[in-house]
Amino acid sequence: MEIVASVSNASKQYKTGDTVITALQPSSCEFRKNELTLIIGPSGSGKTTLLSLLGCVIFPSTGEVTICDQVINGLNQNQLAKVRLQNIGFVFQSFNLLAPLNALENVMQPLLLLGISRKEARQRATEALRKVSMEDRMYNLPKMLSGGQQQRVAIARALVTNPPLMLCDEPTAALDTKSVSVVMEELKTLSTSGKSVAVVTHDLRLKKFADRIIYVNNGMISDHQEEEDMLL
Repeated sequence: MEIVASVSNASKQYKTGDTVITALQPSSCEFRKNELTLIIGPSGSGKTTLLSLLGCVIFPSTGEVTICDQVINGLNQNQLAKVRLQNIGFVFQSFNLLAPLNALENVMQPLLLLGISRKEARQRATEALRKVSMEDRMYNLPKMLSGGQQQRVAIARALVTNPPLMLCDEPTAALDTKSVSVVMEELKTLSTSGKSVAVVTHDLRLKKFADRIIYVNNGMISDHQEEEDMLL
């Protein structure tokens, strides 16, 4: 199965004065096309650090991070921004929609940043909203949408550039139970349509949607759940 992103012996450390804090121990894992991968762990375990490495938001202290066959170590900020814009879709817990813009305009933004014409951006954004069953709300402002609807618009915005990698940071934390299922079904559909979808969560209810689960605890990555890890 095609590898979309990987970390190879990657670690992350932060220095505070004479103190060194290890957020992620040297770790290796791969994220593949057509897979929805859950990254599960308690708060402070290192799962968000792993997501930040994959999202090209931070550099590893050691090891390598590869996105779509490109090693991101050593890239400058402009090059990193290009990698993020072209290859990665981000979905956040807080939706991060722009309040003055309607759903359609929010979804158009990444395309406009890529220099695509407004006409084409509008067409592609409309199609992205259709994929998440939100075309009937495309002219609504975020404040007129429920939490679940806002998250589906955010998913449309993340997929509108057709990125091979989708990174989701606690995408269901602010949602009610019904909306959780709807949003996860949308993400699952994206994974089966050829994308690699990685979802950071501490919610064990999402396990049923996963093709694969990575557990993170005390900065260590494992394919196996330790008994004491999941006292969340």
